[in-house]
Amino acid sequence: MKNCVYLLWFHTKDDVDEDNGMLIGVYATEKDAESAIERLSNKAGFSEFTKGFQIHLRELGEDSWTEGFIVD
Repeated sequence: MKNCVYLLWFHTKDDVDEDNGMLIGVYATEKDAESAIERLSNKAGFSEFTKGFQIHLRELGEDSWTEGFIVD
């Protein structure tokens, strides 16, 4: 596997139709990202939406959105 990082994002349930997620951090391992979730889960805002955390694996040096995107 190439060099990878783990992006930790947070979305509230109100984010369903809006793209206003928060990038919490970039971590070397999935375990590090999970530890961040544990540290933040009881903090204001995060504790109201504990299912809002998402970990995304990304390879360094690789493009995202390679198909482009559509603006409404």
